[in-house]
Amino acid sequence: MTIEMQSIGILEKAMHKLAEGYTDLPEFQTEYDQQRAEDVLLLAAERMWDNYPYPHPLYAGQMLKPPHPVARMAYMMAMWINPNNHALDGGKASSAMEKEAVAGIAKMFGWQEHLGHLTGGGTLANLEALWIANQVHPGKKIVASQQAHYTHNRICGVLQIPFESVAVDDNARMDVAALEEKLKLGDIGTVVVTLGTTAVGSVDPLPEILALQDKYDFRIHIDSAYGGYYKLVDTLPSNVCDAFALTHRVDSIVIDPHKHGLQPYGCGCVVFKDPEVGRFYKHDSPYTYFSSEELHLGEISLECSRAGASAVALWTTMQMFPLQASGEFANGLVSCRRAAEAFFSRLARDDRFITPLVPDMDIVMWAPKAMSTSEISRLSDQTFHAAEKQHLYLATFSFPSHLIQKAYPEVVVDSEYTTCLRSSLMKPEHLDWLDRIWHILDKVQNEL
Repeated sequence: MTIEMQSIGILEKAMHKLAEGYTDLPEFQTEYDQQRAEDVLLLAAERMWDNYPYPHPLYAGQMLKPPHPVARMAYMMAMWINPNNHALDGGKASSAMEKEAVAGIAKMFGWQEHLGHLTGGGTLANLEALWIANQVHPGKKIVASQQAHYTHNRICGVLQIPFESVAVDDNARMDVAALEEKLKLGDIGTVVVTLGTTAVGSVDPLPEILALQDKYDFRIHIDSAYGGYYKLVDTLPSNVCDAFALTHRVDSIVIDPHKHGLQPYGCGCVVFKDPEVGRFYKHDSPYTYFSSEELHLGEISLECSRAGASAVALWTTMQMFPLQASGEFANGLVSCRRAAEAFFSRLARDDRFITPLVPDMDIVMWAPKAMSTSEISRLSDQTFHAAEKQHLYLATFSFPSHLIQKAYPEVVVDSEYTTCLRSSLMKPEHLDWLDRIWHILDKVQNEL
């Protein structure tokens, strides 16, 4: 794999431009042992060889999308100042950039008025959303589908909020009938709707869940940490487009720019429809918020110190790639979706594989065909390791065996869960590399 180097020259120009803003200060340079720094940095570079090649198109496993060079450069440039986006004293420019970037994300979901900020990742973003949910409906239960991210159950444990899982249908989406049975008890305060599960990319039926609000009083929180940017794509299945068309009607949304948003880790985002929820964050600080009458981001965040460099990187990326339907950024997502469709189609036509779910987004779930779920698991593990030896990097995950049998009734269920293979085709380049990926996979299966 060739490491991208062109950005180093662009970064140097940006550093000279940054330095121009501080020429009126007395000369000062940080002193350090440059030779020792070089030695240990080269040692660190060598240690980094022990990684999967995440930026390469032959990495088609976990949800690891490389940051765009412009995001990487902006982040590194900001690190020379190292702003802290808690109080304006620590990050004046970067705080303003964060507010602009978050406003752009809120607008993408259909909100002009909003309250939101960046976080260290989706877990903290969801924690804040569920914390606010509990402030609005104290003590009431929070529910999410069985295929929702495990973080919701764990967060509720941390916050001591009652939590329950809702069964999923044959497509691994929240079962609306099962949800209504729980809502009838009257003890649910918030329903977490996942628009793009991290396991298989399934999209919960938001229109039907919104319809239930006519009968029952509950909030809706959208976890679109993975799939949120697909709001910009109108070539998805109708159920997905219908869900994204109604995001403006929910109470809160989480999205992770460090997934499909081309950002380095960690960059999550939580946005609330009602700015009045800011009252729940109100707290006193003896020294932090008195430098300006403007809103300090620390006043609407549970986190205190946060990397201003994340905001600089996101803002810069959004200047280069505006969040516009049919724009360059959206077209990259279209390529990811096309790659998933094409890969799924090849798998579905090949009698060596099973494909229990039609992908909603760009995650394809599949496995080698076998007569029992335990044998499918064994072959999936073998495929994973054999593919790695051929420099094709996949991912495995556990899927409920009864859903395997729903799609393939002839399969004998002899294990509660089945190990399957999962490919997150979230690089636009995956579309051009699909023939190469298939060639390796075909070779591996023939050898097995």
